[in-house]
Amino acid sequence: MDKKILRADWLLLMAAVIWGCTFVAQRSGMNYVGPFTYNGLRFTLGAIAIIPFIIYRNQGCGVQSGPLFFSARFLKNGLLLGIVLFFGASLQQIGMVYTTAGKGGFITGLYVVIVPVIGVFLGHRLNLGIWLGAVLAISGMYFLSITDDLEIETGDLWIVASAFFWACHVLIVGWLSPRMDTIKLAFFQFMVCAFLSTVVAGLIESFSFSAVIEGIIPILYGGIMSVGVAFTLQVIAQKDAPPAHAAVILSVEAVFAALAGWVVLGEILTLRAIFGCLLMLAGMLLVQLWPFSLQNTVFSVTKKQSIPN
Repeated sequence: MDKKILRADWLLLMAAVIWGCTFVAQRSGMNYVGPFTYNGLRFTLGAIAIIPFIIYRNQGCGVQSGPLFFSARFLKNGLLLGIVLFFGASLQQIGMVYTTAGKGGFITGLYVVIVPVIGVFLGHRLNLGIWLGAVLAISGMYFLSITDDLEIETGDLWIVASAFFWACHVLIVGWLSPRMDTIKLAFFQFMVCAFLSTVVAGLIESFSFSAVIEGIIPILYGGIMSVGVAFTLQVIAQKDAPPAHAAVILSVEAVFAALAGWVVLGEILTLRAIFGCLLMLAGMLLVQLWPFSLQNTVFSVTKKQSIPN
């Protein structure tokens, strides 16, 4: 295998590990602050973390306008993405109050299946692989989240709702990314999400500086590592990594979420839940590996600039 591709694959694996562990940080952060406060802080930190990367990119391209210069087009598109990101991140974070890190990771991964399904309404044709993947993913969701009494757990339902917003976000990013500097676009959408989260937190949550200090580790991890470091690793890696490599490697984020939840938080999945996870993972991989009309869209934007964790 080409050394550049091998290096890119390792960088993507590192990003997947970081994003998987982020579900633990999200779960732990809820012990100290509310979901909107957590998101406001972590997306602010994440935006700040990628400023050096923007400056580096500007210097490499000979741009003299500075890292925070944006045109009206950036403001409009960044605002749209930031609002969609806000709903996705908010619903997910609320769900993490009531569910485990492992389940949150797998259910969030449903957006990989939802993306091509939404494509049907945009005029795309789907083949057998998409439908089989969707059936596997939905079946896995049943075993993972539906209890013996045929009730879905509250936290899981919130995260399912967030997956639809992640899918919409992925499609929008896929349309915008070839047309503008996605790093600067990502910075602006993070700031929009941070602003909206902070406003809502100020309206419905109580803020305690001492609580933020106590929960600083999961907050810093969620902001700097998940949004800043992992995002940068992915951007660098996908310059050389084949799309199929990126899709498969990043899909196993859900597996790392389950492992991190078990190691760090002591979360244990039942055999029924493990079977559901395996079905969901199989469905996600089938959707990404089976050739179809939306292949380039899904491969190019899986996790790209989305940072659903």
